[in-house]
This record gives sequence, C-alpha cells and structure tokens, in this order.
Amino acid sequence: MTEARNDTNWRNDGVRIVKASELDFNTAQTPGMSRAAAINMAKVGAKKLWAGTVDVQPNAKTGAHHHGHLESIIYVVKGRARMRWGERLEFVAEADPGDFIFVPPYVPHQEINALADEPLECVLIRSDQEPVVVNLDIQPAEEVEEVRWIDPNHPNG
Repeated sequence: MTEARNDTNWRNDGVRIVKASELDFNTAQTPGMSRAAAINMAKVGAKKLWAGTVDVQPNAKTGAHHHGHLESIIYVVKGRARMRWGERLEFVAEADPGDFIFVPPYVPHQEINALADEPLECVLIRSDQEPVVVNLDIQPAEEVEEVRWIDPNHPNG
C-alpha cells in the first residue's frame, strides 16, 4: 500500500462532493443533448477522469459524433437509451435504467431517447480530462442491424 505524504492536507485534498446544483454546462456539446460536468480538473482536481450528466429530451436524438481517443461509459438512470453506431450508424441496441453502455475510442455513435414521453437521463464517465467531441456529418443507414447484448445481465440477448 502506498502511504500518504505527511504534508497532505486531507481537508482540502481529500474527498470532494459536487452537488447537483453545481454542475457545469460549459463543456463540449453535441446537438440534441445536454452535457454537464461534475468531476473534472477545474471542479475537483481530477487528473485522469471526467464525469458528468447527459440528458436527451423525449423522442429526441443527438447528432452523430465520436470522442477521439477517449473511452466512455454511460449509465442509464432514467428512460431508455437507443444507441446507434458504425460508419453509417447501421448498428443499434437499447439500454434501460441500471444498464451500462461502453463506447470505445473513435466509434461514430448517436444517442436516441427511445421514449416519447420522458427524458433520458444518464451519468457519463470518460477516461481523460480532454473534452473531445467530434461532431460528424453522417448520412444514417436506413436499414439497421439490431445487436443483442449478451452478458450476465442480458443472457438471452
């Protein structure tokens, strides 16, 4: 176990709480969604992670985009997320509250609120502080291939 430095000021350099009312909307955005930063260098001194919220209004979808070299994790809090991805957004899968979504680096994707009557609310975590959002001009495929997620939480796909 690594020991703490004797000169560490735990009061100022320890656990940090960011209240919901303190989220920072001054972060990279994609049309169709609203991102807010909670954990980053500016707010808490994080050096390796970025975390925040993302909301998509009922029956809305984001523009196609990717996040460069960053890995992203999306945790669905409320609503139903329909994810499309690929060079022409030709693949699709859905996630419900309690589900996690992993988006690898450079994957073109689009978040869609699959519900017409309630917002999609998610927690978003990224592998770096850099606010990389590359908005893409993609002509979406008309035919999409549903991809079944098979894992312990989705054994039947």
